[in-house]
Amino acid sequence: MRNINNDAETQIKILKKGTVGIIPEDEFAEKLKRSLNENRPLRIKLGLDPTSPDIHIGHTVVLHKMRQFQDLGHQAVIIIGDYTARIGDPTGRSETRRPLREEQILLNAQTYTEQLFKILDPAKTRLEYNSTWLAPLSFADILTLAAKTTVARILERDDFAKRYSEGAAIGLHEFFYPLMQGYDSVVLEADVELGGTDQTFNLLMGRSLQRDYGMEPQIAMTMPILEGLDGVQKMSKSLDNYIGVCEEPREMFGKSMSIPDELMLRYFELATPVGFRQVDDLKRGLEEGRYHPRDVKMRLGREIVSIFYDREQAEAVQQEFVRVFQKKGIPDEMPEFCLKDLGLTANPEIVSLLVAVGFAPSRGEARRLLEQGGVRLNDVKLDCLHSDVAVHDGDVLKVGKRKFGRLIL
Repeated sequence: MRNINNDAETQIKILKKGTVGIIPEDEFAEKLKRSLNENRPLRIKLGLDPTSPDIHIGHTVVLHKMRQFQDLGHQAVIIIGDYTARIGDPTGRSETRRPLREEQILLNAQTYTEQLFKILDPAKTRLEYNSTWLAPLSFADILTLAAKTTVARILERDDFAKRYSEGAAIGLHEFFYPLMQGYDSVVLEADVELGGTDQTFNLLMGRSLQRDYGMEPQIAMTMPILEGLDGVQKMSKSLDNYIGVCEEPREMFGKSMSIPDELMLRYFELATPVGFRQVDDLKRGLEEGRYHPRDVKMRLGREIVSIFYDREQAEAVQQEFVRVFQKKGIPDEMPEFCLKDLGLTANPEIVSLLVAVGFAPSRGEARRLLEQGGVRLNDVKLDCLHSDVAVHDGDVLKVGKRKFGRLIL
């Protein structure tokens, strides 16, 4: 077993940083010490259901913790829940999920694996699909598994309890989700399972099932839920407060610069590989006035872009950001839109133009952007009074802070 530090106390300090809970912590310490004494890496499990094609950096919080385990010499096991995704995790849901088609699950799974290895070391990652062991289960096997818990215990979950008390429908198949996730831990003989705080019930089910199957129960390590760019709600695509791991470097850096100052250090700690000593230094530097919040946030933007691209691109987009947003310049590169190809004249209606180039998803949203003063042509603000605009070849259309387009006749 190769690791950067064979001292259990140091490993515990590194791995505990940024977690919400380690259940139970004394058992984790014993497992870790035994692992080092026996030169046997711990088997660290993380399950991911491919219910959508892309992930955002809120999803990467547990991946960064997994990478810490890898760097300390432990084995990462990623479970692609191609079978559990057929049910969909009911955690936090107010209604039953619609089942996904198998082909969509497999397509999503492919993109997941590509994105995972932007953070994890593929040479130290074991990838498994839980259909491998869940699909062959007979009905008798499923009855045996179901007998290991009770309806009363399943209803202890907040989301189930809430839906039950409100008379909302709960599909019987949804009760099987925690059992299926827990059975994954039995098959893999997991030592530790990672998950967000919303996964606590499912992680503890894994402990319970392992004990029922005569195994040493896994440790449940929970990570915080990362707030989105609004600084209030959890990061979510539906709330449009996210940074996607597949976004362009310019967009990724620009969104990073909109993170509230009070959340900068939390993002450093949870969404980057920056070590806790460096994060502590940044915190002290901000408190003592040695570091300006703008400079710290720019470093955060560079760190985030570097994870998914490289240092050179991170530096380039920072320089462009300074020139465009601090010095009021325009980017060197931007998409070009030919009005003729879009079916527009040289004097288009501005609302139609915004929709045609994709800077507004609808005419209503285009009008809202105009009313808010977020639309400029060659740095001249446009509003709803500009029903038609005269466009010249090479004019620059700007919407909001980060959308630029060059108009071609």
